[in-house]
Amino acid sequence: MGKLQNYDDAVKIIKTAILQSQYDAARTVNEKQLRLYYGIGKYISLNSRNGFWGKGAIDVISEKLDKELPGLRGFTSRNLRYMRTFYEEWKMLDLTEQPEKNTNNKSENSELTNSKTVKNEIEPIWNLQVPNFYDFPIDAFLHIGFTHHRVILGKIKNFEERLFYIKRCANEHFTVEALKRSLAADDYHHQGNLPNNFVKTLPTGQQALKAIETFKDEYLLDYINVEELDARDSADVDEKIVENAIIHNIKNFILTFGKDFAFIRNQYHLDAFGENQYIDLLFFNRELNCLVAVELKKGKFKTSYLGQLQGYLSILDGYERKPHENPAIGIILCKDMNKSFVDYVIRDYTKPMGVATYKTSKDMSEELRKALPDIEDLKKLLDTEEDIAF
Repeated sequence: MGKLQNYDDAVKIIKTAILQSQYDAARTVNEKQLRLYYGIGKYISLNSRNGFWGKGAIDVISEKLDKELPGLRGFTSRNLRYMRTFYEEWKMLDLTEQPEKNTNNKSENSELTNSKTVKNEIEPIWNLQVPNFYDFPIDAFLHIGFTHHRVILGKIKNFEERLFYIKRCANEHFTVEALKRSLAADDYHHQGNLPNNFVKTLPTGQQALKAIETFKDEYLLDYINVEELDARDSADVDEKIVENAIIHNIKNFILTFGKDFAFIRNQYHLDAFGENQYIDLLFFNRELNCLVAVELKKGKFKTSYLGQLQGYLSILDGYERKPHENPAIGIILCKDMNKSFVDYVIRDYTKPMGVATYKTSKDMSEELRKALPDIEDLKKLLDTEEDIAF
């Protein structure tokens, strides 16, 4: 039996080494691909933008590449233009970039001369570094795929906002679909804006900051059956429908809610002092190391919700919390709120709580609905993706 156990341990060790190696190899391939695309993008940019190449040159080059390297994927004329955009939008990262010299005399060989110069400049791009005065997340930048970069560059113009989504894609291992959902939900402007009392009620400032960064002030729950919601009169029944919709789509809800959440159960039973109480949704967050109670409300925020939630948190801390865990956090998820009012009244409560709103597909603007990826389009994208093959 001892030998068998040793064999099992050996299998686990070797398996872990193989998986880690595969993961590292995948990251290396992605990084090399991005560096290659960046270098090619620079070469195309310097030749096409300055008039060294004629009109339609990129199309011709793409066709010739296809003939020279049959079966080559990822170098269509469209993708070559994407590479040029990729370089131009992140040009500040190119330490090899030199100021152009002013000259009034252009030789007949200027196109050839420029091509040779650019050709020699491609190689240093592989050792791309970030200037020290940029607090730039280079590891995250090189970790995410080219398609992710394309989507971010196509949707976002603000520098800080681009960095936010790059880091989020890397840290939370976003698929392209998840990135598009995050962009559609405008997470950049909703992250960290939750009305809360965390600074006053959590044991440390660091824990409070983590909690503030974890939750958003608005969540997009586009999978909720809004027709069924509108068909009911009772607020209690409506909230039950919202809860059931979330339970049936719990994976989507956790992806919407953020990373490190583990779902415990809905209608979590609290039995203390002979009083039966039920929390709508109970989670555990690994990063915060605490229970998270979520109360669902279909209507507008009411102050009575805070009192109810504070009672739940008291019972969770007194009867459910493990010795190594931090105090439980409560989130009220309602349809609407006056943020200034919530900020004012929540500060007098002693348990850590926050209030957020949610939107269903019915509440979204036409522009936002169009931004969400259609499932059939997504399937086609996955079937025809050209970016990852050399």
